Amino acid sequence: MKRKKLPMRDGVGIIILNKKNHVFVAKRKDNPIDKWQMPQGGVNSGESYLSAMKRELLEETSIKSIEILKEINGFFEYELPDNLVGIIWKGKFRGQRQKWFITKFTGDENEINLSTKHPEFIEWKWILPDELPNVIVNFKKKLYLDLLKNLKKFID
Repeated sequence: MKRKKLPMRDGVGIIILNKKNHVFVAKRKDNPIDKWQMPQGGVNSGESYLSAMKRELLEETSIKSIEILKEINGFFEYELPDNLVGIIWKGKFRGQRQKWFITKFTGDENEINLSTKHPEFIEWKWILPDELPNVIVNFKKKLYLDLLKNLKKFID
């Protein structure tokens, strides 16, 4: 199947801020080079974006203690590079179209546990928002720059 005929996967993403407005990022298990990302994932059939966001956050980080600060207007997209199309998501999608949420982590850091049922991450940390575009894989850089604009309007 040709790349452009593949649909975009419906997804969600979560910006998690701590008390200092630093952003949660984690290192993927399947790509343990020095690249980090914010939690994100797919939306199941019949699931709302809000429900998907809470489920993905719990599945990937064990985090439950959040306050939702904003659902960012519109959608954000990224396309997989050619070498990953056909590998990621069993070749069913060419990228993701995501609804993003800005949240505040209200729990204790002991709550954060990457050893979940199906672990996706091996390490996590808090970073300054301006560092986001520098830590992400290249094919998601534009998406992270767009998210950063939305985040800066919100936290400045």
